Amino acid sequence: MSDRSEGYDDHEGPGKPPSGEGKGGSDPSRPPRIPLPRVSVEDTGRPLPALDEPPRPAPLVLEHHVLKALLGAWALAACSAQETAAVEDHLGDCGSCADEALRLRGAVGLLQRPESLDLDPGLRTRVLDGCLDRRPPRIPLPGWATPYDAETARLDALLQDFGDAEWHAPVRLRWFDADEATSRRTTVAGVIAHLLSVDGLVAVALGLDDPMGEVPADVPTPAGRTEAYWRASHFPPTRSVRAPWREQSHDLVRTVSFTGGTAGKLAVAYGDFELPLHDAMLDRAFECWVHAEDIAEAVDYPYQPPSPRHLNRMIDLAARVLPAVLAERRQKGLASPVPGRHLAPVGEPGRSLRLEIEGLGGGEWLIPLDSPAAVGSSAHEVAHVALDGVEFCHLAAGHVSPAEAAAGQLGDREAIRDVLRAAASLSRM
Repeated sequence: MSDRSEGYDDHEGPGKPPSGEGKGGSDPSRPPRIPLPRVSVEDTGRPLPALDEPPRPAPLVLEHHVLKALLGAWALAACSAQETAAVEDHLGDCGSCADEALRLRGAVGLLQRPESLDLDPGLRTRVLDGCLDRRPPRIPLPGWATPYDAETARLDALLQDFGDAEWHAPVRLRWFDADEATSRRTTVAGVIAHLLSVDGLVAVALGLDDPMGEVPADVPTPAGRTEAYWRASHFPPTRSVRAPWREQSHDLVRTVSFTGGTAGKLAVAYGDFELPLHDAMLDRAFECWVHAEDIAEAVDYPYQPPSPRHLNRMIDLAARVLPAVLAERRQKGLASPVPGRHLAPVGEPGRSLRLEIEGLGGGEWLIPLDSPAAVGSSAHEVAHVALDGVEFCHLAAGHVSPAEAAAGQLGDREAIRDVLRAAASLSRM
């Protein structure tokens, strides 16, 4: 008898409650039993009862002068629901109030500054400065290499979320060759390959591996290396070029940090000219920013200029090389000859142009006009040119023509023309 009772505990019918449940007890060794649902309303075939809707408040009836006084609060979205409905009903009937409401809503829009989703371009610098103030680096980065470190990091941040469509977006590289606007069509990935191959000039000077490998360049210039790299690729460059470019930029920063300030005067060969390492790193930072703008324009994304401190160093580099570029252009017949055919003696003041840079990276530079060995002098100033800092960089990058660049000109027109054209001739692929 006891055996059969125990068996029923395990195999009870659907209509019989489990042992102990009928008396309100429960078996702790078994999981709780979920009772079957009672018959629902749907099973009876009767419709569900309609829910009672809350009563709608009666519309406000306000006089015209009261509604007009509410327009300011309505524009600021500070009215109650009833007041808002009353004002908006009134605006459909009263033209003068509708015009006033439109004016107030426009004024509110001007008071509320739109918040950009982009990070402040100076945020990275401020965070790093704060960290370094608390704990200086054991191996500090030379100051002349910080613009390159910052610009490569900013470009890498732009690239990190690119999909295939962005990597193959068309980009047109622009520069001036013999005072003629020139361009070359490539892709976003092709631009990164260009930066990789030209940064390799600095890598070779520092004893690092050349990204060109065994690929011979027809001409050991930035353009020649880039064309050779593009031709050697079995397929057009893709997103895979990002990793070697970023690794090389890290290697350059790490190497110049270990060498310290002693390597700053090491010569970097660009084929037909040389730059000391500290200027070459500035040159690479400048080109990285310019081509990052090209990429951002191709994918329709905003991109900010470098920090004013870094931009000032880039402008200073261009101003320092302008006298030598002027002399070279004069030898080729691309610039007007020196008046009287008398060059200024070495180290002596000569005719000068005052280059005034406004805005970001602002400052003033006196450019000697007659000889690269002369010294700029305010006493011998014959011309004055005023330019915005970013616009001057766009001129030096070949993105703005000399005729469009100058914001203000005063003095010798021939000297001004020669300097602006020399600045544009600094550009290259």
